[in-house]
Amino acid sequence: MQFKAMILAAGRGERMRPLTDSRPKPLLTVGGHMLIEYQINRLAQAGFTEIVINHAYLGEMIASMLGNGERYGVHIVYSPELEVLETAGGIANALPLLTNHDLNRPFLAVNADVYCELDYARLLPVLSDIMQHGTGRLAHLVLVDNPAHHAAGDFVLNHGTVGLAGEKQLTFSGIGIYHPVLFSDVVPGQPVKLAPVLRAAIAEKRVTGEYFSGVWEDIGTPARLEQLDRQLTERQG
Repeated sequence: MQFKAMILAAGRGERMRPLTDSRPKPLLTVGGHMLIEYQINRLAQAGFTEIVINHAYLGEMIASMLGNGERYGVHIVYSPELEVLETAGGIANALPLLTNHDLNRPFLAVNADVYCELDYARLLPVLSDIMQHGTGRLAHLVLVDNPAHHAAGDFVLNHGTVGLAGEKQLTFSGIGIYHPVLFSDVVPGQPVKLAPVLRAAIAEKRVTGEYFSGVWEDIGTPARLEQLDRQLTERQG
């Protein structure tokens, strides 16, 4: 079974200004490559060759720079947004491209503005399991240690089930597997955030997760972009 992946690339990147005044955040460069290229290459290495990318702000630059994905060994299609639809709204808008109108086919979605060394191939069995067992499980989230700028965390992980409250809070990495039914109440074309959609499913105990202890960076400010650039450049040198 060929599963699709979505790269969420429609954000404005306000905190990255002035760097994002003339270039969308996913095209900013660290370690000699654009942020979004790291995601594309890791997806390709794991066998995700069908990729959907949403875009809004300066989106034509993303499409022009990446093209159809041939040089990365993947096939890219785009889900343009006239206004930023937020994460859940953007995913709902792209569902026909992600599922081919098969509402039992889960997919992987990743943020364009995170750098993560997770091997996405380890998520393939989860995708297969969710598809096999239908709508019992609506999402599977990758959780990481809380960074300094998000010390409170988002969720807890209890024996593979994601919860809303507990002692050991972890941060949602921006990497998740979703069943299309999760977005059944999201009206396409309307801005909707992902967090409340996830919390509703978590409250129903329909979200699983896993902990990733490897390299993960949320590139939310110019300072964090510069720090990651130094780290990757030093490693390459």
